[in-house]
Amino acid sequence: MMRFVIISATILSMVITSTLAKAADAPKVLLILRDGMPTYLDTELTKEVGVMKSMLEDAGFKVMVASPDGLPIKGSSLTFTPNLKLSDVKVDDYIGVIFACFGGGGAFQLSVSPIAVSIAKQAVTQGKPVAASHSSVIILAEAGVLVGKRYTFNVDGQLRDSRFIGATYGGTGMVQDGNIITCGVCPGLSQHTGLPDGTVELTQAFITALTTKK
Repeated sequence: MMRFVIISATILSMVITSTLAKAADAPKVLLILRDGMPTYLDTELTKEVGVMKSMLEDAGFKVMVASPDGLPIKGSSLTFTPNLKLSDVKVDDYIGVIFACFGGGGAFQLSVSPIAVSIAKQAVTQGKPVAASHSSVIILAEAGVLVGKRYTFNVDGQLRDSRFIGATYGGTGMVQDGNIITCGVCPGLSQHTGLPDGTVELTQAFITALTTKK
């Protein structure tokens, strides 16, 4: 009996060690939360951030979440703690970047972090897959990486914001143009308008693009 216990413990230890080793070697993906608190905070934390993180981890990636200040985000029923703040991000450490919508109403009026814009520019320049949901598509527009590309938003950005000039509006669904992937409807907007949430489709397209970069 004791021998069985020892053998079982040894096997379990080997499995745990192997799992930890694989996790340590897993390619890293950066998930960015933008400035501003969502109107539907718990919804965005669970149905957007949580879904993106879970899908990426299930696909074999190590997900590092960055926010402007890196501080815990407290919803009404849960608290989410990012791994780091944007100023500590080194783009070379990641094989791709995904920007969660994570913004409230009046998307065009939300502030855009210069650091997030710089990260988007670097990632696109390095040929890495970059995905953005709804209001965070503005970060890509600010970075100038949408020029000559198709993108999605809940409305035609060029009609509202000069940063979108030179890009082609592709509706509200998910659109991929090269390494840039966008969707026009996040969980919060979906809850408010009834439009279909594009989080799962966006994340799956991002995973597919990342697979060729492993």
